[in-house]
This record gives sequence, C-alpha cells and structure tokens, in this order.
Amino acid sequence: MPLPFLTARWSNLFLATYAVPPTMLRAHLPPGLSLDLRDEQAFVSLVAFDFLDTRVLGIPWPGFRHFAELNLRFYVRRGDERGVVFIREFVPQRLVAWIARRVYNEPYLAAPLTSRGQDTADRLSIEHRLVWGGQTHVIRATGRKPTMRPDDTSVEHFFKEHQWGYNVNRRGELIRYEVVHPVWDIYPLESYELLFDFGLVYGPRWKWLAQATPYSTLLAVGSPVAVYPHGKVG
Repeated sequence: MPLPFLTARWSNLFLATYAVPPTMLRAHLPPGLSLDLRDEQAFVSLVAFDFLDTRVLGIPWPGFRHFAELNLRFYVRRGDERGVVFIREFVPQRLVAWIARRVYNEPYLAAPLTSRGQDTADRLSIEHRLVWGGQTHVIRATGRKPTMRPDDTSVEHFFKEHQWGYNVNRRGELIRYEVVHPVWDIYPLESYELLFDFGLVYGPRWKWLAQATPYSTLLAVGSPVAVYPHGKVG
C-alpha cells in the first residue's frame, strides 16, 4: 500500500442525517456510482468535527495541524464499495481548502469556522460556529459517557463507517481515495441544537432542511485516520 497522503485524528464527529429525494442528488452523482439507500431512501449528512495532529506526507505544517471542518455529504455505492461524495466542505484555512481542491478536486471553501468542546467525567459537549453569508451558523451537541459501539446493522454504523471517498477529476472521470480508520464508538446523544441556515450555506434547494427532522443524529468519538492517494477508477 502506498504511503498516506494525509494522516490526522478526526475527533468528536457530529452527524445530522436527513432523508432526501434521490432526484436532489442526481446532479452531484459521479459516473459509475449509485446512491447507497437505506429503507429505500437516500440521505445527506451535515458533519462537523475536528482535525487534530494533521500531517501531509508525514510533515506537520505549523499553524495547520489543528482545525475544524464542516461538510454536507451523501452516500454512494460502487458494487460492494460504500463511500461518500461531498456537496460542499468548509475549513478555516485558505491553504487547506486550496490543497484539497488542487489535489482531490474536492469542493472545499475557506470561511471563519471555530469549534470548542467541554469534556467532563460523564459528558462531552461540542459546539461549531461557521460564519457565512453574513450570518453565524451554530451546531451544538452533548453526549453521555460511557461510549458504546453500535452493531454493524445499526443506523449509526451505516452513516459513520465508509472506506471510500469519490469525486470526479477535471476531465469528469471518476476518482476515489481511501480513508482508513478503526470502527468508531459513539457517545449516546443527550441533546443537540442546529441554528443553521442550509439555504444560505449550501444553496436555495437545500433550504427546506432547516425545518426538517433528522432521520438520524450521532456523536462519534473518532480516531486516527489515514487518507491514501486518489486514483482514476475504471
């Protein structure tokens, strides 16, 4: 296996997942993939987490090791491979966004984005704040301890465990990259709050998600991850 392009620890991942009409995702679906359905429904997830101890080709870049990320993603299949495709991703550093666009052709944007957490003996609380479109969008969640490991048939496992990221290159050809990490435990979710204008952040066609009830919410512990170089598929 080649050396990973990127290593990091992904920490305290909050996912709010919504059932959406499959037709909403067709325009974003790369060639050769199908939607990964559950209960005959397609889904998008709003995901907020922290990158910690980030290294590119083994090198820690001062000032770029620890940062927050926020993204909207959906779920796809290529045969038995299960993966994700991103609609839009936010990070606070322009250089990180530029590298992700340049190397992986991923839809990254840079914007003021902060996170904070409170870790006590019996609870973990997290908060993410994104400034976009002249507004501050806030995600909060609190989970209980101890953590637990959902079984591999659970809703939580379905949304948090994916080995592949897919996209297209600048010629419109399908590419993929591998994300390797152990199975994540979760904090049983006690509460969450979304003060989030989906239409402002992701475009008018997603505005209705602000009034929708999530199909699933979860707060995963995270782990070290390794992202391996992309390659053309097919």
